[in-house]
Formats: sequence, structure tokens, C-alpha cells
Amino acid sequence: ERYKKTYWSRFPGLYFAGDYAMKDEEGYFWLLGRADEVLKIAGHRIGTAEIESAVVEHPAIAEAAVIGKPDPIKGETILIFAILKEGYKTSDRLVAEVREHLRKTIGPVVTPQAVYFVHSLPKTRSGKIMRRVIKAVALDTAIGDLSTLEDEASVEEVRKAYEEFKKVMEK
Repeated sequence: ERYKKTYWSRFPGLYFAGDYAMKDEEGYFWLLGRADEVLKIAGHRIGTAEIESAVVEHPAIAEAAVIGKPDPIKGETILIFAILKEGYKTSDRLVAEVREHLRKTIGPVVTPQAVYFVHSLPKTRSGKIMRRVIKAVALDTAIGDLSTLEDEASVEEVRKAYEEFKKVMEK
């Protein structure tokens, strides 16, 4: 039943593979990547993997997950959840460095709305980051099936970082 709901109900009579594609003016299709891994920011389509790769180029960042958050003006804004390498500490200066690094590496359009530092990220047992879980926490929506989650504490880690940031922003 879950298979039918996931892959056959979104577009009646069509199979939903979970990939985004565009058809150009000449009728060619261009695969853009996984639906949950392509962001549309101010009219620009960019993959989360591209942003994550740029983030981990920063010497302080060990690992990162990028999600899009709906924005009424830009379409989506970028939220980054990152794990620091040993010897680095969370600071406003480091957040500014990560933002500037992205602006120089990819361009101003990918300047993140926020950078959250966490000790762990929600992953499957095979090591894939579960962006949908991070996004559900950030958007305060149902997290859904966690049967493949490796470490439940990682979800609380993301939730805690996000809630602490919200408190700071409300002041």
C-alpha cells in the first residue's frame, strides 16, 4: 500500500520516480536530480550536493546537510546543518566565514539564511543523510518513517540547534 501511495498517487496514471527534470524549448529533457535535492532560489535551480560540497571545502567543516525552506520572495532559502572538525568551535565569525565562502565559491544566490552547528546528522544505516528528516524538523512537519534511521539522537540534535537559533532570533 505504501508503495502505491508513494509512487503512483502523486500524478494519477503516472509513476513518480522522485527526480526533477525540465523540458527545454527544443523538447529535450534535462534531469536535474532528486526532487528533494534541487532547490529553487530566486529563479536559480541548484542541487543540495553542490552546496554541501562547497560547504565542506571550508577547513572547519567536516560534514554538512543543506535543505531549502520556503520563502515568499525567493521561493526557497538555504539552511545548513554542519558538523565541525575537531579543534573548531561554533562562533558568529565562523558562520560569516561559511556564508562568505559560499558567496565566493558558487555565488551570492546561495548565501544561506542560517548555519546550524550540530554534533551529528540523521543518517540511514548505510550512511546517507536523511534531508527529509532535517527539513521536517525545520518546517515543524511530521517526520514520517524513521525505520532506516541509524541514530535517533541525531534528530534531537538537529531540533535543539534549530530551536536555539529561533530563540536567539526572537530576541
